[in-house]
Parts: sequence; C-alpha cells; structure tokens
Amino acid sequence: MANQTGNFGYDRDLSGLFDVIVGLCKDYMLQYEDRDSKVIEFRSPSEISSLVDMSLPEEPVDEDRIVEQVKSVLKYSVHTNHPYCNNQLWSSGVDQVGLLGQFLTSTVHTLMYTFEMAPVFTVMEATILQRLRQMIGWSGGEGDGIFTPGGSIANLYGLMAARYHKYPETKEKGIQHLPRLVIFGSEQCHYSNQKSAIIMGIGTEAVIKVKCDPFGKMDPVDLDKQIEEAKTKGYAPFAVVATSGSTVIGAFDPIGPIADVCDKHNLWLHIDAAYGGGVLFSDNYRHLMANAHRSDSITWDLHKSATVPQQCSAILLKHKGLLAMCNSTKASYLFQRDKQNYDVSFDTGDKSIQCGRLNDVLKLWIMWKAKGKNGFAKQMDNSIGLAKYLAKRVKERDDFELILEPEYTNVCFWYIAPSVRGITDQNERKQKLNGIAPKIKARLMAAGTLMLGYQPLGEYPNFFRMVTTCPQGKEADMDFLLNEIKRLGKDL
Repeated sequence: MANQTGNFGYDRDLSGLFDVIVGLCKDYMLQYEDRDSKVIEFRSPSEISSLVDMSLPEEPVDEDRIVEQVKSVLKYSVHTNHPYCNNQLWSSGVDQVGLLGQFLTSTVHTLMYTFEMAPVFTVMEATILQRLRQMIGWSGGEGDGIFTPGGSIANLYGLMAARYHKYPETKEKGIQHLPRLVIFGSEQCHYSNQKSAIIMGIGTEAVIKVKCDPFGKMDPVDLDKQIEEAKTKGYAPFAVVATSGSTVIGAFDPIGPIADVCDKHNLWLHIDAAYGGGVLFSDNYRHLMANAHRSDSITWDLHKSATVPQQCSAILLKHKGLLAMCNSTKASYLFQRDKQNYDVSFDTGDKSIQCGRLNDVLKLWIMWKAKGKNGFAKQMDNSIGLAKYLAKRVKERDDFELILEPEYTNVCFWYIAPSVRGITDQNERKQKLNGIAPKIKARLMAAGTLMLGYQPLGEYPNFFRMVTTCPQGKEADMDFLLNEIKRLGKDL
C-alpha cells in the first residue's frame, strides 16, 4: 500500500530538527568570526571515521543523535568563515547575504534548463551575464554566456567554443580528420587547460607551454615563436589562453600584445580570469585586465575575488549564439521549438553541456543588490591593499624574504629560519628552505591557529603563499600571520 503520510518518506514530523540545525548554522557562522578560536580541529582520516558516525542505518535514528552528529561534523570541518583560513585560493568568510541567497536557491529548488521551470532565474542570469560582458567592454554587453560548475568547466566551454568556431565540423565528425590540434598557454596557466585537452580528445601534449617573464607573465614574443614552430610541424593551432590572476603568483598576462599575436595568426583568445576577474569591479585596478574586450571568451569565478558562496562561475563569450551552435543536440522532449507562450531563447539548457544545471545566479544577484558594484570594488581594493601591506611587513623583517612584489592578492615569501641564516651555498640554502614550509604547515594545522598554502615554483623551493581575499581581513591579521609562522618555526 502506498505511503499516505506525504512526508517525503520520513516516519515523523521533523520540523523541530529543521529549527535546531538552522540555529546551529547561525551559531557556527558567528562563532568563527572570533579570531581566538581555532580554524580547524585537525584529525587524521581514521580518527575522523571514529569521531563522526559515517554509518548509513537501515532504520531512522532519533533527532537527538542526528543533532549530536551534526555538531561533530561542524566541529571537525575546516571553519572557512574564520579570518585565518587562507588555504590555497580559498576566500575565508561566508558572505551572510550570499548565504541567504544560497538558502533561497535551495528553497526554490529549481534547475536552469528551461524558462518554464526557472522563469525568474533564466531572465536574471541573462541580465547579469550582460552586465558582466559590459564590464569587460564588449559593445552593449552583447554576446553569449552561461553560469558553470566552476572555473575549470568554464575554461572547457571556452576551448570547446574556440574549436567549434574554427572547425565547426568537429561537432558531428570529431577530430579524426583534422591535423594535430594545439592550444597555447603560459608556463603558469591553470592545469584545467590540460584537463580540457583530455576531455576534448586532443591530449595534454596539445597544450603548448609559453615562457613567462620573471614576474610570471606570458612572453608574447615566445608565444609568436611557438605558434610559428607548431605550424611548421603541421599542427593546427586554434586557441591561446591568457591568464588574468595566475594561481600561485597572481600574475596578469599582457592581453594587448597577446591579442596582437592572435590577430596575426587568426586564433581565438580565451582569458582565464577565474581568479583575477574581480579587478573589473575596481576603477583602481581594472587596468590589470586592459584590452580584455579584445578576447573572444573569458572565464570569471565570482566565488573567488567577489566572495560569492561556492560556486558561482561564468563563461562569457563575445560571439552571440555560439554556445548553442557548439553544444546543442535539440532534445525534442525538453527543448521544443514550437512552445506558444514565451521566447524559447530563454531555454538555455541546450547550450549547456549539462542537463540539470544549478541556479548559481540568485546569490550573486542578492549580494549585488545589497552592496552594489561599488561594494565589490571596495572589497577588491581592500584585498589588494592588504597584500601590499603584508609585502611591506615581510620586507621590513630579517626573518622573512619576499619572492616577488605582489601585483594582485598573492604574497609569496619564505620564512628564513635561524638554521638558514648565514648559509652562502645556494644549493644548500634551497634545500633547507624547501623543507621548512611543509614542517610549519603541519604545525599550523596541528595547532589549528592558521591555514596557509605552500608550494614550489620553477627554481624556487617551497614557499608560503598568502591570498588576501578574506572580506573581513585587517592589517593586524597580516602581522599575526607572520608572528605565528615564526612562533611555530623558530626552532627549525
């Protein structure tokens, strides 16, 4: 007999559980703005398995046990709302208005494939995408675009569009009849370009790396040289990927000279601005992406520098209608062209490589309403200002060494432990430095006071990379960072 309770398969009223969990989430957000609290209660995988009940029961457990287990989940998770959570490119801090947008999104619980299922949000998405294109500098904000599940997928969209634009027959016939397809990116471009090459069937060797200058920027002269060499080998170049805000250094490739090379060789220019796109909000720093309007497509992660809750990424194209031409399959059970009561151009699902696509636009819309474009600009200016302050403090101390002057929000530096000072042999010094960052990182996590990324790069041994995109960050937090590294590393 069918269940007549109408309660989604639950055997009891759980409205009380809803209220308790919402209260826990609110307390969680507010508690970890406290700088004296821990960023993480670090435990090993085996310890996590014993501290959090991972079992999946045959019969339901009572609400009190669920609440206790939720408390364990919160306790042993990384507290990303903490101002000292600065791991990799993670923007610490949950924007409270953005979180409301996330909650509203889950409450409405719709997908973005057709206007009839998402009438408000398909129009909202089109409006915001047009505004972003206007900020890039494309005439009237015309073009194409869609929100995607992350910057890596947005880069894939850009490269798929580039291939279709040059070789439209690949949509039906594939690549077997073509010469070796290749794309170009800097030595410091994001690894998602190689993953895109895997997915597109052209292989990682199709991503030809272009030299960078000492500041991590693509060298346009070497780009031109690499393209000429590829043509000599019989390869078929179809795209160049410039980076605006590289992952490690935060470098911005020179778009104008790169666009000149693309024009010379008739190549698609895609800009990976997943990380750096936020400078377009700021009148003080938008020059870092000068000539962005000369590109054909741009990836922009609003969940990075604009700190919209994960995830909120867009692929933006200058060429109107190209995404549908590249990706559509015209499934007649969903994308009927003879619908009578609305403009079917708002049925955006067929230009996506997904069917079910989340509504990632509402949280951005409500944040934009609450802070305005100028609010995002102030946030961007503050982030870059903190990077400059931290770099200044690093240079003022003899126990730290700055690797490069920051152009953006990335500050790369070494801690010069007592055992390293005075070493004149460069190989020995590099070897010593290479081992220091991993040890201090482990101590930071064990102490739970700070999360900070490290990595090597080229000839540079392991160094710390601080990303100053925390929206509640202060200059005092930068001083704490340096002092905490010294406190935990002074015996090395």
